Amino acid sequence: MSDATGTLDEALERLHTTGPERNGWLSNHAPMAVEALVRHGQAPVVHRWLDHYADKLEEPPPPSRPVTADDWREALGDPARITDWTRYFGRELDAHPWREVLAAWWPRLLPGIAGGATHPVIRTGHAVRTLLASEGQESAPRRAELAHALGYWAARHQALPALTPLAGAPTAAAALDAVPPVPEQAGGIRARLDQLTAFPRWGEAPDPDTAKARLAELVTAATHRYATHGHGEPIMLVHAATAPNAVLRTLPALPRELWAPSLAAAWAAAAAVTAAYTPGEAAPVPSTSLTAQEVFERAAAHGDDHTIKFTDTALDVADPLALAAAVRSIELNPPLL
Repeated sequence: MSDATGTLDEALERLHTTGPERNGWLSNHAPMAVEALVRHGQAPVVHRWLDHYADKLEEPPPPSRPVTADDWREALGDPARITDWTRYFGRELDAHPWREVLAAWWPRLLPGIAGGATHPVIRTGHAVRTLLASEGQESAPRRAELAHALGYWAARHQALPALTPLAGAPTAAAALDAVPPVPEQAGGIRARLDQLTAFPRWGEAPDPDTAKARLAELVTAATHRYATHGHGEPIMLVHAATAPNAVLRTLPALPRELWAPSLAAAWAAAAAVTAAYTPGEAAPVPSTSLTAQEVFERAAAHGDDHTIKFTDTALDVADPLALAAAVRSIELNPPLL
């Protein structure tokens, strides 16, 4: 991603004075949204967008004690250690190339992909995309953004319950359709994820290239499904698509032997969100005559952070139903601007 304006680095520096959450656990989506805005030609609106988003930002929590190479397991999954973790990854990224740090920590963090309602892995995917686009000329704010993303993930790391495998599904779309809804469709996502018991088998990959292809299939299926099922919970169901897409964006930066386990974790994340918020009935399949650029311009003008991020994923899928799903998210979610 080329950003001759310097807007993304300015925005990230502005945001790195804030924490990754507010009100105890709600995610700060601004770093992800501004990256998507800049990527799709909306750099001129970024600082105004941040001004509108400012009341959703809080200072980072105070540090407790440094995370070290010897005691990191003790700190894993402790949200009170968010700042400790961010500083740890900042030190690691100062001492080692960012790809090495990512490769070392990805398999450690992957089992906790659902932690923080999948926001940490999504933030990581956005951070990696910017680093890949500027590889060899990475700026300090972009490396720091990876430290913030990985630190957030480590602090919110949370494994899903043990799950029973159900009958296999032939496609990602069929697998998502076969995910059993949680019994109590009420309360926050943490209470809903605690009710998970079983997922359909899908996504076994005999080699890295197959894993990548199936991950792309999953992103497409989850994006398409939002078009007809997004009304079940318009904000939360975007993560069924944006979380696996964050993993897909990260694959080029990872050793190939990590691609198959990445697919498995992405499937678990998408299935978990689907189970937590599946509506009773599907809506009619929508359509749109808008171009991809027009759809993103509408999302930017709408301003909702989840809508911007979901539209960014829909543009990656880039087919008519994905664009219609993005328009549906604009219709369903409350605007920021």
